[in-house]
Parts: sequence; C-alpha cells; structure tokens
Amino acid sequence: MKKILILGSGAGGTMMAAKLRKELNELEWSITIIDPDEMHHYQPGWLFIPFGIYTAKDCMKPKRDFIPKGVTFVVDAVVHVDADKRLVKTLKGQYDYDYLIIATGCRIAPEEVEGLEAWKPDPKSNVHTFFTLESAVALFKKLRYFKKGRLIFNIAEMPHKCPVVPVEFVFMADWFFTINGVRDDIEIEFVTPNTGIFTKPIASRVLSVAAEKKKIKVTPNFHLTSVNEQEGYLESATGDQVNYDLLVSTMPNLGAQYVDESGLGDGMGYVLTNHHTLKAEKYDNIYVVGDATNVPTSKAGSVAHYEAEIVVKNLVREIEGLEPKPAFDGHSTCFIVSGYDKAYLFDFNYKTEPLPGKYPFPGLGPFDLVGESNLNYWGKMMFKWVYWNLLLTGQELPLEPQMNMAGKNWPSIEHA
Repeated sequence: MKKILILGSGAGGTMMAAKLRKELNELEWSITIIDPDEMHHYQPGWLFIPFGIYTAKDCMKPKRDFIPKGVTFVVDAVVHVDADKRLVKTLKGQYDYDYLIIATGCRIAPEEVEGLEAWKPDPKSNVHTFFTLESAVALFKKLRYFKKGRLIFNIAEMPHKCPVVPVEFVFMADWFFTINGVRDDIEIEFVTPNTGIFTKPIASRVLSVAAEKKKIKVTPNFHLTSVNEQEGYLESATGDQVNYDLLVSTMPNLGAQYVDESGLGDGMGYVLTNHHTLKAEKYDNIYVVGDATNVPTSKAGSVAHYEAEIVVKNLVREIEGLEPKPAFDGHSTCFIVSGYDKAYLFDFNYKTEPLPGKYPFPGLGPFDLVGESNLNYWGKMMFKWVYWNLLLTGQELPLEPQMNMAGKNWPSIEHA
C-alpha cells in the first residue's frame, strides 16, 4: 500500500485529507495526518472575539470531528523532514511516505522584535494581538475598559495571516467605541510598513477613503524595529516614533521551525513553493497548502481552499503518470468587515486587482465586489457555518480555484 502523509490538520490539511480520501482507493492508498493539537480553531473568528461578537467556544471544535473515515489522525509534533529518504520524524516516532503534503501554517513570533520578547496574552498589558485564541480573549477583556487614549494597530512585518484583518480591526474598533459612547475620546491610528492601507492600489484607494471618513489615521512606510513598552512607543528603522496607550499588533509571523531545519524553507519557515503547481521547489513528491507556502498571495482560508483544489488535482495527475498543471493563479477572496453590519468584498490574484462586479455568480451575486453592503457582512458571518459544515468536510462549492473575470469591470483608481 502506498502512503500519503499530511503535516498539519488546520484548514488546508483537513480539506486535503477529505478531498484525497474521496479521490483515492482506500485499499491502495493510506492517508495519515499529523498534528500536535486535538482542537481545530476557526481562525477567522479570532477577529470577532475582542469585540464580544464571538466567544472562544464559538471558534473551537475537536479535530477528530472533521477527520474523514479512512484517514489516520496522529497527535504528535513534527521535528524533521528527510526529503531524500522520504521520512518524517516526530517527537514520538517516524513515518515514511510516497507523497508528502505540508500544511503546518504559520505562527506569531513576538521574540523577533526588540521589546516584545516577554510578551504574553495578559489583559493588564498595553500590548496585544488577537492572532491566537488566548490573545483574542485577553484583548476582549482589555477593550471592555479602554475608554480614552491612543489605540495603535501596527503591522509588524509582512507577510502575516490574512492581510485584510488589520483593516477590519481598526474599522470594527471605530464601530465598537462609537456604540459604547467613547469614540470621541479615542484616537485610532493604523501603522504599516506598506505604502498604503492595503497592498492592492484599487483596494487601498477604497479603504483609505473609508478610513478617512471614520477618522482613522493611516501611517504608511513604518518599518518597525522596536517597541518600548515602558514608555509606550514604537520605533521605526528611520528613528520615527509613534506613541500609544494601547498597541494591537500582528506580531512577526514565521512558519514551522522544522521547515528551515529540514532544508525546505526560505529562511522564515515558509516552504519554497512553485507559485503555480504548489509543489515544493527543492524536492519531488512534496506539495504545500495554506499558510505554509511562500507564494506571494494572502495567507487566508480562501486561499487554502483554492490551493487544496489545485493540489488534489495535481497529485492525482502525478499518481496517474501525468505532469502537474501550473493552475494556481494566487486567487484570494476576502470579506472586510467595516462596522455597522457592513462589509467589503475583494477578489484578486497574483496579477489582477480587486475589481467591481458580483460574486460568486457573475451579474447575479449575491455579493458586491469592491463595494460595501449589508449583504456582504452577512456573507462574512455565514462563512463560519460554511467553514465547519462544507469546507472542512471537502464538499463541492460554487467557487472556482482560478479567479473568474466574467462580469468584472476595470475602474480608474481615482474613481474606485
């Protein structure tokens, strides 16, 4: 019997297990998935915990609930991949494979920034993030009693999980403080190393106008070097300083430690990955899905879904003696909650800007691309049900892995 080994049972790894089990004969192919954690986290939900919309319980379910029949789930931590020998070593043992799928995501690494070495999710602290479940809960406790001062959201460095989430956070903070009657006493500033509020010009233009209306200051080209928690300021590579009373940060993000130590990585723990086939660059018989890749698109759940569709088809092609197709185009679809039960929706890829139109059905929708609407917001909130019940179980959805240009229009950036 031949073996497929999947490292990581987050969104990408779980979808791969479900889809491959449907595609491959159980008598010919065994599938094993390895992960150190028994609980599956709905990571898009972490954004909503600080504002009291979701609780920690809303964002967690046992991983075994989503591991399909006929797939072996091993609770263990990967420590090394010997790609030449096709062998994965873990804390408790080792596993050989015919094909390997790396889906171990990324993690926050506060120790990468001077002044954040001792960070921990503590409600009493003035430095926070929400990119872990514990930190999101701590920030919820902090925001309840934050009534006055300067709230700074800082993108510590790129890449990080879901590039639109920082924008969502400051927009939701504006809403949250407004409905609690303290917005006039709180300054909100968005501090980023990028040249604007977002990396795509059309989207950046639209979101910049929204930020201005919400009286959110945007400070671009700020490359963080240190945080002075005692005196409450950030410092950039050029010596610029931004003061804060409450800092919320993406923190630096890195891939799994074993990736670089196994010779698979780019120096930041992300697997060197072919941008279109999603095969590992250095070794045959290895594919990469989700946040573990170094492909230049969003580290987001939608991307993991689109990538999983491509990888399944390519892996099956290889098994059947065919070459994998360079089919992945960097497709990403992101709802951006803007407060007051409204949201934007952006759909883009490696080469194409977010464009106006309807999604997912051209001309029909029901969601509006680039524009802001209440229906977009409810689409975002409905996604949690879709995630638990359809995506993780490998169900077919009306979402093409490649970006569909039908029904989309090219506006001028000035009038976007």
